[in-house]
Amino acid sequence: MESAGVSKMPARLMELIFRGDLFSRKAMDRSRWTLLVITVILSACGPVATGTLTGVEFEQSPAIVISSLGKSVKLDCTLKATGSEEDDPPDVLWLRDAVPLQYADTNQFQVLTGSNSWTIMSTLSIEKVELSDMGHYQCAVLSGSHQILSKEGSIQLEGLPHFSVEPHHMSVVANVSLSLSCVAHGPPEPVSVIWLQDGVPLNKLTDPVALSPSTLNLTGLNRTSTFSCEAHNRKGVATSGSGTITVLPSQPHNLRAVEITQTSFHLSWQPGFGGDYPIMRCSVQVRPPEINLRGKYHNWLKNHSSSNHFIRDLEPHSLYAVRVACHSSQGPSDWSPWVELRTKEGGNLHCYLGLAVLINILYNVAVFLSSESIIKGLCAENTIKMCFFSCSVNSLGISDELKQKLQDVMVDRHKLTLGKTLGEGEFGSVMEGLLTHEESVLKVAVKTMKIAICTRSEMEDFLREAACMKEFDHPNVMRLLGVCLQTVESEGYPSPVVILPYMKHGDLHSYLLYSRLGDCPYLPSQMLVKFMTDIARGMEYLSNKNFIHRDLAARNCMLNENMNVCVADFGLSKKIYNGDYYRQGRISKMPVKWIAIESLADRVYTTKSDVWSFGVTMWEIATRGQTPYPGVENSEIYDYLRQGNRLKQPPDCLDSIYSLMFSCWLLSPKDRPSFESLRCELEKALEDLPDTQDPDEILYVNMDESSMELGAVGGRDPTGGAPPLCLKGLDSVTTVEVHHPNRYVLCPQHETNRALSDSLESLDMPVSSSTATLPLQTKGLFFKLLS
Repeated sequence: MESAGVSKMPARLMELIFRGDLFSRKAMDRSRWTLLVITVILSACGPVATGTLTGVEFEQSPAIVISSLGKSVKLDCTLKATGSEEDDPPDVLWLRDAVPLQYADTNQFQVLTGSNSWTIMSTLSIEKVELSDMGHYQCAVLSGSHQILSKEGSIQLEGLPHFSVEPHHMSVVANVSLSLSCVAHGPPEPVSVIWLQDGVPLNKLTDPVALSPSTLNLTGLNRTSTFSCEAHNRKGVATSGSGTITVLPSQPHNLRAVEITQTSFHLSWQPGFGGDYPIMRCSVQVRPPEINLRGKYHNWLKNHSSSNHFIRDLEPHSLYAVRVACHSSQGPSDWSPWVELRTKEGGNLHCYLGLAVLINILYNVAVFLSSESIIKGLCAENTIKMCFFSCSVNSLGISDELKQKLQDVMVDRHKLTLGKTLGEGEFGSVMEGLLTHEESVLKVAVKTMKIAICTRSEMEDFLREAACMKEFDHPNVMRLLGVCLQTVESEGYPSPVVILPYMKHGDLHSYLLYSRLGDCPYLPSQMLVKFMTDIARGMEYLSNKNFIHRDLAARNCMLNENMNVCVADFGLSKKIYNGDYYRQGRISKMPVKWIAIESLADRVYTTKSDVWSFGVTMWEIATRGQTPYPGVENSEIYDYLRQGNRLKQPPDCLDSIYSLMFSCWLLSPKDRPSFESLRCELEKALEDLPDTQDPDEILYVNMDESSMELGAVGGRDPTGGAPPLCLKGLDSVTTVEVHHPNRYVLCPQHETNRALSDSLESLDMPVSSSTATLPLQTKGLFFKLLS
């Protein structure tokens, strides 16, 4: 029933109140907002006023309740009032953090305790408390024109500490003091913090620094380290995320010119301190001081730690600005401040003016005659030789950061001659080419893209892969020879071209596949393990440089003429500047059968994710190019792995090799081996293998008695079955004299080419030249034992 004179509030107004659209809570303090809401709500809800009751006051307010997640919680309010039996008792409204609980589970009853005394009790019940139920609670009633509020109670959930501030990734200069913060909360309190550096505790729970909020003050770091913290309370221990502090060299100083001539500077500087990481190289930039646009600097890269450099081919009596930055294995230092230097006077000024006018005329004639928007002909080459690069690269519309990275790898297009096409896809092709380098000609592979059908982001990804590769210098990692721009007549603007070393034998997956089908030379087990070792060496190098490949597979490894494997195709790779993981920010097509289980779940990639992919690549090599998980759809892979399934041991795989690849697929990334460990184990396995056997020797294989389960993944279960066959040498081969029909088959003849022989000889593995042929025919079919 309703109190006299009190009408219902329109439903639309009620909706606006609860949504917070009618009034802004930011515009008023908490108490004023509470009173406003109570007035409106109580006015709209009918019999909530106290009528003629007087002396209304709260005897019991909500308590402070500390509970655990999922438990039931009850809060009580009790108020007393004076009035007769005919008076209507007030309704009690519950609020959390000053917001009315419209759909709360409340129970209210009132008792006439005397001739003119009322006691009203209200209970708020929460069956299973959740995190969203935490907050401050109050009861409210309307007495005449006054609002009456109880004191505040609260619901707090206790459990393991939770973090509001934790260590994060950052870069610091060597030996410079820094502070790290870690803040954890209960309840229950107190919460104490233990700091860890590379997993080693730095303090005890009794130390003053342990009390949260905790600040760790470091006088300086000389080695890149990972910091994390543990929060302790009486409920247990919680661990924060880790933050890697990368130590970079300090800024070079004392940059000066030791000698100045009419056309050169001899520069000298003092490299900064790099902590435990020596200076590996220094970069020098020079520009005329009036040029302020990015990308118009001339860069020299000193691939050693010397602290001096000659800059030649400068203009006489001209002002230049120079600066230097030095690099350690952890990254570059800050640039030194610009230093202005002027070359000495020299030459005939009128001669230089006349030459400048002539160049200017030729330049304008070239522009006038050209029908293209991009400069193809003569470009007014100033002495720092940046005009062509600036004009061409700017027309591509790529980021300034990428332009800066490409400056020192640009190659003159006229030095490159294109040949036949080696392969072509939807978005580009790979061609043979000849690159004129100094006084020699080098056979190269040229990677192009169809610029007309590619988006700007795809073009940036194409060039970013090239910029990524320029940092690599390892015999088992594909290196970049250069980048150039060619203008395609039909497209009217430049198309980027990436120049790579020529790989005679193509990609590893195709080579393995053809060897299994008989189109390539016989591959002994020693060569297969060598392939694995080469890839491990390359990936160890990449991981040490903080690169995550994200697409490691046999198809992305290349074989050169010496049968050495190079890790390639860095289109999905990422450099992790400030940490040990990378989170993919956008959904894209990914090779799911090679991806680690944690990456499938949340798109987080680490070096240990690459270790998982390396294990799958080892399996590809051991099976000579088979596709992983045959019969399992891409959409089913995650559930398949989550159920504990893994690739089974191939029929011709050493137990030790399979054990190594299986360790790459452990559920917890931290339990997987590092690439350094994998490389050491593979090198040891390679040394322990016997000398290469003649591929034409007769091998008898039992084809009948097989109790092994091949299953969807086409291999043996690692817990049972007969020992592997071919990778173990002759000890696992049984020769017999009695031959039942259809039970035994023979290994056929194989041909060994020169490149493979050379490669095996380099491994001290003699290759037999036996060519005996013993074919076996059973029921009209020839059987082949693929080693």
